[in-house]
Amino acid sequence: MTILEAAAQLRAKATTSRQLTENCLARIELLNPRLNAFLTVTADHALAQAHQADRELAAGHSRGPLHGIPIALKDVFETKGIRTTLGSLLFKDHIPTTDAAVTEKLSAAGAVLLGKTHMHELAYGVTSSNPHFGPVRNPWNTNCVPGGSSGGSGAAVAADMCFMAMGSDTGGSIRIPAAFCNTVGLKPTYGRVSRRGVLPLDFSLDHMGPLTRSVRDAALCLQSLAGLDPLDDTSSPEPVDDYLPPPSVSLAGTRIGVPENYYFDHIDPAVQSSVRHMVQLAAGLGAKVEVIRVPDIPAMNATARVILLSEASATMERFQHRRLEIGPDVRFLLDQGRFLAATDYINAQRARRVFRDQFLELFRRVDVIFTPATPTAAATIGQTTVRIGDHDEDFRLATTRFARAINLLGFPALSMPCGFDANHMPLGLQIIAAPFEERQLLAVAAALEDQTDFHLQSPPL
Repeated sequence: MTILEAAAQLRAKATTSRQLTENCLARIELLNPRLNAFLTVTADHALAQAHQADRELAAGHSRGPLHGIPIALKDVFETKGIRTTLGSLLFKDHIPTTDAAVTEKLSAAGAVLLGKTHMHELAYGVTSSNPHFGPVRNPWNTNCVPGGSSGGSGAAVAADMCFMAMGSDTGGSIRIPAAFCNTVGLKPTYGRVSRRGVLPLDFSLDHMGPLTRSVRDAALCLQSLAGLDPLDDTSSPEPVDDYLPPPSVSLAGTRIGVPENYYFDHIDPAVQSSVRHMVQLAAGLGAKVEVIRVPDIPAMNATARVILLSEASATMERFQHRRLEIGPDVRFLLDQGRFLAATDYINAQRARRVFRDQFLELFRRVDVIFTPATPTAAATIGQTTVRIGDHDEDFRLATTRFARAINLLGFPALSMPCGFDANHMPLGLQIIAAPFEERQLLAVAAALEDQTDFHLQSPPL
């Protein structure tokens, strides 16, 4: 059931928020021992919020489509009085005294908080194999990773443990779990959703967004989350649009760019055919498909890595005296950042402006760009390399190579289900749009979703 469907049932009195919440809590109790998707479950808090939602809805007071809907937050979002660990021993006993802006907005929308989802330590990785709290497991194959760093959110939504879970995305950390777990993952434009109350991994690359069961659910969530936050100096004053696509979406005249370079090199054949199928589907719906040549993506990825390594190390500098409490994979990345020269960082920021201008010029010709979200399906837990074609690649670098550059640009991007590989593991289509064009992005994705059933398929739990 989607958020839209649950909201309709609530208003038709066919169900209650308490029933929805109890169903989710039962699902968490059943599956979390296997999936490890939640670090903290707030059952009593959730039931109290559900009771309040039912009273308000019965009295005719609706706060919007999220009112009474059970959701979860990645454990980077501060929650007043509720443990917020960031998946790290550094914060294992951290009880915030205030809510993050996202927490505030979802609470104001009447959402019911089930708990905090598991993640890669400090949001700095793509596997969610956490050395302190154990690995998150992919519901489609519990021997596989769910992606990261928002792996618990991806797994929880895919396993029907919640209707939506918030994630954060610095180099693909929303879109990669969405692709690996067969959910929709939306990374909005930089500054579209407030980051206040989230410990930054990288203050110029971090984005906040939802993972959901459908495109329209992601649009509903963005509607509640978007907007200027005067307490966040990275928050944009750009007016909030009406993001929800109508029941029927036409792609007639929509210009879709398909890269001829980079994005279809060195990928699993199943990814290639699945994404090409979505391109053909869009063309059949009236879209104009144009082959384009994108800027130097490997150079953009290298630029983004320099910025991430530098800024993440600066962010975590205050914990240098406790570095041995950090897992070895994250500690290695933080140490790398400390050895980068300031000139490298400054030149990376200069290059960033050039790449952004090049992509803005590209969006004069097309409305959206279609690419694979990842080059392969999820790897097995503990796997450090992935074989693509006739050679092996580092799994972290391979998994982020289609997503990372879009964080450098700050442009909105979405991953949506587009098929399965030979092992029936999910694959994702990435759709990229120009800054603050989330309405266009979501409309195109909804049109494709209306013609497919990939998002309706459930993992074999």
